[in-house]
Amino acid sequence: MMRPFPALLLPACLALSACSMKLPGVDDLPGLKPYRINVQQGNALTQEMVAKLKPGMTRSQVRFVLGTPMVQDAFHANRWDYVYLFTEGHKATKSRRLTVIFDEDRLLRLEGDVVGRPSPAPGADAPLSDTPATAAPPKPARP
Repeated sequence: MMRPFPALLLPACLALSACSMKLPGVDDLPGLKPYRINVQQGNALTQEMVAKLKPGMTRSQVRFVLGTPMVQDAFHANRWDYVYLFTEGHKATKSRRLTVIFDEDRLLRLEGDVVGRPSPAPGADAPLSDTPATAAPPKPARP
């Protein structure tokens, strides 16, 4: 009686060796690329959203404007990090980062690459960004 193992061994070896051959694919054709979807990850941040933030806002007010932060560090309770990554097809990934710093549950300042220059709230002296606001001194009135 003939054993089936040797009879199946040769076709199995041929089938496995065919898997290791590199066949021309879509990537090898000139001018053609496979479609890649746009991928958005994190909180979409805009300058308009950041411009709505004012010093002294509460955590709940900041969460209402920007959404829930991506990272809430247990070791830095007064810091929220908002991260946004956008990959458009085959193009390079664009990233935005915004760090919100609180002092006693009130907005103190913003750090990152989406920091706007909003007008400070009434009675607040500190600007929202790291760099001090520059303004021309008022001209004296003529008598």
